[in-house]
Amino acid sequence: MKRENTELTSEQRAELQALEALPDDQIDTTDIPELLDWSKARRGLFYRPVKQQITLRLDADLIAWFKDHAPNGRGYQTDINRALRRHVELCEEELAKREKPGELDSGPNREKNPRGPTLELYITR
Repeated sequence: MKRENTELTSEQRAELQALEALPDDQIDTTDIPELLDWSKARRGLFYRPVKQQITLRLDADLIAWFKDHAPNGRGYQTDINRALRRHVELCEEELAKREKPGELDSGPNREKNPRGPTLELYITR
């Protein structure tokens, strides 16, 4: 198969630069109707975070729990990834709330934990 030339001509580059310089309100979008109904939109459809393959030793009962809660035992690694991501999000929220380094935003009965909040698992399918 012959490879097409993907280089832009100087005229094409000049046209793109002129379009880029236009303010949004001066761009004619009448040929592209505005999408008002987002009810069928799906978040993350085209975004796939980069995965890194690692060797990780986890307790056997944790692996068993995730496999037991995954349909046909499939997708348990994705569930573990989601649980870890949720934990990181919760830790980041807690860290943002901290008034002083090393202290949690504490309630009356909350213990201070220098490593952040404990792991809370939320698995949703």
